Amino acid sequence: MVTMSLSAQTVTKRPSLVVGIMIDGLNQDYLNHLRHLFGNNGFNRLLREAVILQNVDFGTPLDNIAATAVIHTGTSPSTNGIPCEVVYDYENGMVRPILYDSTKIGNYTNETFSPSALRVSTLSDEIKIDGDGTNYVHSISPNAFQAIVMSGHASNSAFWINNETGKWATTTYYKDVPTSIVSRNYSKPLSSRIDTMAWTPSLSLNQYPDIPEHRRIHPFRYIFSKKDKSRYLMFKSSACVNNEITSVASDYISEFSLGHHPGAVDMLNISYTLIPYPYSYSPNNKLETMDAYIKLDRNIEQLFSAIERTAGMDNTLVFISGTPPRPRTRRDDERWNIPQGQFSARRATSLLNMYLMAKHGSGEWVKKIHNNNLYLNHDIIKAKRIDIKNLRQDIAQFITRMSGIDNAYTIDDITTRQAGENPDALRRNTTLKYAGDIIFTLAPGWEIIDSETYNIYTNVTRAAQSTSMVLILAPDTKAQTISTPIDARIIAPTISRLLRIRSPNASSMSPLYF
Repeated sequence: MVTMSLSAQTVTKRPSLVVGIMIDGLNQDYLNHLRHLFGNNGFNRLLREAVILQNVDFGTPLDNIAATAVIHTGTSPSTNGIPCEVVYDYENGMVRPILYDSTKIGNYTNETFSPSALRVSTLSDEIKIDGDGTNYVHSISPNAFQAIVMSGHASNSAFWINNETGKWATTTYYKDVPTSIVSRNYSKPLSSRIDTMAWTPSLSLNQYPDIPEHRRIHPFRYIFSKKDKSRYLMFKSSACVNNEITSVASDYISEFSLGHHPGAVDMLNISYTLIPYPYSYSPNNKLETMDAYIKLDRNIEQLFSAIERTAGMDNTLVFISGTPPRPRTRRDDERWNIPQGQFSARRATSLLNMYLMAKHGSGEWVKKIHNNNLYLNHDIIKAKRIDIKNLRQDIAQFITRMSGIDNAYTIDDITTRQAGENPDALRRNTTLKYAGDIIFTLAPGWEIIDSETYNIYTNVTRAAQSTSMVLILAPDTKAQTISTPIDARIIAPTISRLLRIRSPNASSMSPLYF
């Protein structure tokens, strides 16, 4: 007889609550630089206790909507269907939000959005499925698109701040409207409070490091006057919005007793902003950015306190993901003599049409230039029996001779991975349904003008990062820092592993083990 002894195995505790936080523009250099100004239980707690992934790579620069989709689906835009916030709809000949859905109506808004453009499942979907619908999954964000992408297809709700009214709004795609949201919209709407709010420095100006001396003389003060039509956009771009998000998140945690559904995992997704304030008085808005970090540190501490009062931090998995920081959006003052220029989409369209008419005959050859994509008129190309691949190559060579154009790639070269410095990443981050025939880049210092846009940010070209950081604070997980590059598509399967659920259905990468 053989006697075998089995060693006891320690089973890690499964979290009962997941809090997913997206922070637009999160930068580890700022965290380290300002650490002495933070409290003990916000960013410093994360830096002490979390797994820190310093170099999470998105492949090529993405806007915050596309980056959020990568984190929550575990796959790139070519598969998940979300390349950017606003796209050109070739079939209908219109520029529209990526999540536009005419079959849905808004709740507290006239916006018509849904997650239908999201072609795969998300972390939120898999958590909802794992709980067999008995659990709660909610998302809140200043931005409609980010709220919906975080919520995915199966969540209870997704709410955002409406640009016109300041009310918390949603789409009828989602069925739940929390009581706390109804109360907030009617009893203490943002419209009744916004002109009493002001963004001012949290500390004495002498405490902020590395600030030009002239900025230490007068503290900044930003208000959101009812007379200003852009007041809600200004508010949503400011550090003040993070306080509003935290207040709503705390209400959700309390109202739904998140983390108290036996056998199931609840999820709350929220997003914050740390982007440079586009309405700042000074082109050098470093002071405002540092203050935004200090204020957000306090908000995160408040959020952790709300979690502690309900589910308890020992039962909660928190993951915080940055999105690649946006370059500064203002043009440099002319006194610095930095080379710069404006690329006119209309003028480029006219020049290219004249060039093609001289070679191939009359007609409207170019349909649209939008978001660095050039769309050709395929009907006329077919009618004249022109080889479209050769035509694309000819056009790419022609537009690279235009002032302000740095590079131009045909969609054929992109799909065969023969374009750009990182061909594989460029292909992964190109969604063919919305891609142009030619995709071009501008020279540093140049911007596209007279092109339709839905956001407040100008597009002055600078070399842009495609990386950010992720912090994971989970039960039974030891603090450590991983500095080697990590593919952003690994985050979703890693969170899924910690929760012991399926990864999103398009996520094929192996999770991290730590």
